[in-house]
Amino acid sequence: MQIKSLEELIKLKQKSLGQVALRLHRDNTATEKNILVCGGTGCLANDSDKIITLLNNLLKSRGMAEQVKVIRTGCFGFCEQGPIVKIEPDNVFYVRVGLKDVKSIVDEHMIKGKVVEKLLYEDPQQKEKVHTQEEMTFYKKQLRIALRNCGLINPEDIYEYIALDGYQALAKALTQMSRDEVIETIKKSGLRGRGGGGFPTGLKWEITKKQEDPEKFIICNADEGDPGAFMDRSILEGDPHSVIEAMAIGAYAIGAAKGIIYIRAEYPLAISRLNTAMQQAREMGLLGKEIFGTNFDFDIRLKYGAGAFVCGEETALINSCEGKRGEPNYKPPYPAEEGYWGHPTCVNNVETFANIPAIMSKGAEWFAAIGSESSKGTKVFALAGKINNVGLVEVPMGTTFREIIFDIGEGIPHGKRFKAVQTGGPSGGVITEEALDTPIDYDHLLEIGSMMGSGGMIVMDEDDNMVNIAKFYLEFTMDEACGRCVPGRIGTKRLFEMLQKITSGKATVADLDALKQLAYMVKDSSLCGLCQSAPNPVISTMKHFWHEYLAFVQDIDHPQGEGKYVPKNKIGLKS
Repeated sequence: MQIKSLEELIKLKQKSLGQVALRLHRDNTATEKNILVCGGTGCLANDSDKIITLLNNLLKSRGMAEQVKVIRTGCFGFCEQGPIVKIEPDNVFYVRVGLKDVKSIVDEHMIKGKVVEKLLYEDPQQKEKVHTQEEMTFYKKQLRIALRNCGLINPEDIYEYIALDGYQALAKALTQMSRDEVIETIKKSGLRGRGGGGFPTGLKWEITKKQEDPEKFIICNADEGDPGAFMDRSILEGDPHSVIEAMAIGAYAIGAAKGIIYIRAEYPLAISRLNTAMQQAREMGLLGKEIFGTNFDFDIRLKYGAGAFVCGEETALINSCEGKRGEPNYKPPYPAEEGYWGHPTCVNNVETFANIPAIMSKGAEWFAAIGSESSKGTKVFALAGKINNVGLVEVPMGTTFREIIFDIGEGIPHGKRFKAVQTGGPSGGVITEEALDTPIDYDHLLEIGSMMGSGGMIVMDEDDNMVNIAKFYLEFTMDEACGRCVPGRIGTKRLFEMLQKITSGKATVADLDALKQLAYMVKDSSLCGLCQSAPNPVISTMKHFWHEYLAFVQDIDHPQGEGKYVPKNKIGLKS
């Protein structure tokens, strides 16, 4: 079936609404049911595919296969509690479901209409069972825009995406708006790049459009390399059509006919679902020639990355797309001026693209009303580490660390004391208890010595030694540095060697001074953002946890023994 107009798309939406109606309109008296089962990577690793198979087999044996449909969705976000099974329209949310629980769900809930109490989430504070997703502390403060369809639709069924207004933003852009109007909408929304740099998306599109080269490209950066980060992977696994639609909108705005999704080969499920989604879009005429009956042609191909962290930097990514070594280039020229094979190229990250259809559909003013003064909309974070509720959270910009860690994340396990949180992955810095009430946006994070990054948020407790944390991140960036510039190639290695000397108890106070000097030298003189930001964990931990560095050195008396935590007043030196 080829969709040639907005009117045809709307008719198809009306026909497809029945597939998702039970998930949109709550009705406890409905005889038909949907069983939504998380099909994200984390839940698949815990047998959610086998749960789906067993559910279908049991429903068939009970004569309920037509009445109850089992739907494989994307990630619900609450990874700590997976595998997740949600019953609609009953709005009952089951957690940590195992194969042994499937019979209870079918026989008790589906046949007898009784909620299986043992599978409900128990609030750790109130010690009460929680029936619905909306009542859970983990979800209460979230606002899902980029993740709006994850856990709601089958990511491999284009009809379900269309039923939820999918591809209407593209149709509107192509048939009712000029390229400049599309760009102006994104500019007015205040959307900034979610890959880490925070550059205004609309401005990047505008710069690319203004280039006179007749051949331009748009690239989706899906090379998610931060340790502990899995936001982009979950979007691609749970809602691939939103990224495809957004890339087509961006391509129309800048004047590109070809797109590339640069994705790491370690994401086989995301790759599979992207390929399925792209094929479905081509079959419906939503990719290819004369989209929506206009003269706009656009198609996408995948380019697999080998997992190099440096290829998250846009010029290194472009070099890799060209089959070259993944090394960054000097700027200028910027990719918007001279990128893929020398042509103007716009590079945006997965989460950035995931916001575009919602902005185009609901308007720039709607999006700009969310968030803080300088950072609009929401941000997805991968909450991990020493935290009770591990998972994906999407909150309005301006939400504080305290709200995410202690409200959504419900604090530190086993009653331990919070020590720090690392944002921005290996490129960021640690944030201490004194800064927990800092609003999370691009500007405030820079003010306290960290950065947004792509959205990793790793929580640490009182047992974590911050010198070892800095060494862990330095080892990662040292291994991932491309080696093109001397500060990146040699400076990161020397920093790591110094940290090894310190943690082995062989360093002196003079070594700490040398470590700090070298950290700033590497930061100020490296070629690309990877190595410019590589010393950040060292700089921030030395600032906030200087006493832990001093506790390792040889020429200070350590009443608690070498390498142990020693309070500042026991050492007698300024931090």
